[in-house]
Amino acid sequence: MSYTVRMSFVAAVVPILLAGVVSAVIGFAWYHPRVFGGVWMRLSGVTPETVERGKKKMHVYASLALLASIVAAYVLHWLIVATDARGILGAVKLAVLAWFGFVAPAMSGIVLWEQKPVALYLVNTLYWLVSFVVMSVVLVF
Repeated sequence: MSYTVRMSFVAAVVPILLAGVVSAVIGFAWYHPRVFGGVWMRLSGVTPETVERGKKKMHVYASLALLASIVAAYVLHWLIVATDARGILGAVKLAVLAWFGFVAPAMSGIVLWEQKPVALYLVNTLYWLVSFVVMSVVLVF
């Protein structure tokens, strides 16, 4: 591996990890009971008992959510490089396009097939829209 490739890899790792952490923090805030967490619990049928049982493995769930955010950040980074998206406007356009093309349709199954409320779809997909936009902005700096 050449020095230039190694340096660009290292230079990319920090923003990818940072973007993944930022996405996880946004998720923590987004799904907090005082923001959309209470609505999400009600709409998805999560009970306080379910939450209590889940607390035993919360570190595992949080770690997997962080890993998922890092993977999303990596793919967004790759798309930014591949499309030569530049600046905040380019990052936001790419994030919205990726969300609109991949997240929004893929998550539509919760309404179409699982018969969940549209409001649940909106809570979940809009989190990813905000997360993609913020991650993409982090990645272009």
